[in-house]
Amino acid sequence: MGMDFNFTEEQEIFRRTLREFVEKKVKPVADEIDRKDEFPEELFKGLAELGCFGLRYPEEYGGVNADRVTFSIFCEEVARGSLALAASATMQAFMGTHFIAKFGTEEMKEKFLIPAIKGEKKGVICMTEPNAGSDLGNLSTTAVKDGDEYVLNGVKTWITNAPLADFFTVAARTSKGKGMEGIDFFFVEKDTPGVELGRNIEKMGLHGTRTSEVVLKDVRVPVENLLGEKEGMGHLYLRDILAEIRIMTGALSLGAGQAVLEDAIQYAKERVQFGRPIGKFQAIRFKLAEIATELEAARWLVYYSAWLIDQGKQPIKEASMAKLFASETAVKAADEASRVFASYGFSKDHAVERYYRDVRFLLIGGGTSEILKLIIGGELGL
Repeated sequence: MGMDFNFTEEQEIFRRTLREFVEKKVKPVADEIDRKDEFPEELFKGLAELGCFGLRYPEEYGGVNADRVTFSIFCEEVARGSLALAASATMQAFMGTHFIAKFGTEEMKEKFLIPAIKGEKKGVICMTEPNAGSDLGNLSTTAVKDGDEYVLNGVKTWITNAPLADFFTVAARTSKGKGMEGIDFFFVEKDTPGVELGRNIEKMGLHGTRTSEVVLKDVRVPVENLLGEKEGMGHLYLRDILAEIRIMTGALSLGAGQAVLEDAIQYAKERVQFGRPIGKFQAIRFKLAEIATELEAARWLVYYSAWLIDQGKQPIKEASMAKLFASETAVKAADEASRVFASYGFSKDHAVERYYRDVRFLLIGGGTSEILKLIIGGELGL
C-alpha cells in the first residue's frame, strides 16, 4: 500500500479558507437552517464564490481543475458546519454537473454548466426510483428513440435539490440489457413539457435540503441530449464515478464526525459532575479517545482513496472501505457524543442533536454498508 502522499500548500490554504467560511458563516446559522427547513441560498452562493462548484471542471468554463484530494477537503470542511448544506453543495459540484461537463454540447455548457459553477443555476442527477435504489439494474425509466428525439417515461425518487433544479441528468433504460447494461444518461431542462415535480419527501434530518420525486411523462429531448459517446455506454460512465461518489460520502462523514467530536470534547471539559469535569472520568475519556482514533483512521482511508484516483487508479476496494468505515464512524461518533451530552444531547440546544439525525443519511448515500461489504468481499476474491 505504497503511499507518497502529503497535502500540498495550496490544499492547506484552501482548507483554511473554507474552514474560516464555515466558522463565520455556516456554523452560526446551521441550527436555524435545520429548524426552518429552508434552503440556504446565501451560503450556497458563498460556496460558489469560493470556487467550490468548479473544483472538478476545466478553467475554460470557470472551473479550477483541482484534484480529488482537494475536492474531498471541500466535502469534509462544509460538512463540519452543516451536513444539509454539504449535501446540496456536493450535488451541485459533482453529480448534478459531471455528465454535462464531460459529454454535454458546447451550448449546454455555455447555458448551464458555466452558470452552475457560478451558483446561478442548479443541476441534479436523477437515478433512484421507487423500485431501484441499491439495485440500480432494476431501473424502469425508459428512453425510447423516436426519429431525432428520445422519449423519456418514468418516476424518480429521493432526488436531492430537485425542487430547485434548472436541469436534470436522468438515468434511463435505452435497452433491456442485463442489469446495469442498457442504462444511459440524458440532459433534461426543467421546463421541458412532461417534466413534473412529484411529492416532497419529509426527512428525519438534512432539513434545508429539498428532496422530492421527479415524474417524466412523454418527455421529448433531442438525440444530442444523450450524455455519452454513444447509446449503451452509461453503465461504464457510472462505474467510473462510483468510487468518487463513495469517497465524497466518506469525506462528508469525516466532517460530520469531526464536528460532533469537537463539541463533545468541549462539553466534557466544561461540564462538572462529582466535583470535576466529566472529561476527567475514564468512561468519558475512553469514548472520546476511541472516536478520535477511528476518525483519524477513516481520514487516512478517505484521502488515500482520493489520492489513488489522482494517480489514475480505480480504487473500487479502497473507496468502498473508506465510505463504509467513515460513515459508520460518523454514526458512532454522533451516538457516543450524544451520550456524553446526556439529557442536553436530547435537546435542540446543541448541534449534536441535529448531527445525530443528519448522519443517518451517510449510511444510505453512496451505497449502504451492506452493499459495500458485498463489493469489498468481491474485491477480496470471494
